[in-house]
Amino acid sequence: MPEIADFLGVSRQRVHQMAERDPCFPEPATVLAVGKIWRGEDIRAWAAKYRPPLVDEE
Repeated sequence: MPEIADFLGVSRQRVHQMAERDPCFPEPATVLAVGKIWRGEDIRAWAAKYRPPLVDEE
C-alpha cells in the first residue's frame, strides 16, 4: 500500500479505505502474510478512470 499511496498522493490509511469501500477499486492480485498485493497496471488503469488528474499548486 505505501507505493499505491505515493502514486495516488494519499495516505496509506486512505488507500486502505478505498480498497475496502470502493467497489470499483481493483482486487488485489494476491494476499500474502505481509498484506494485499496489487498489480501496478491495475492501479494505474483504475486511477486513469476514477481519479481526477493532480493539479500542481503554484
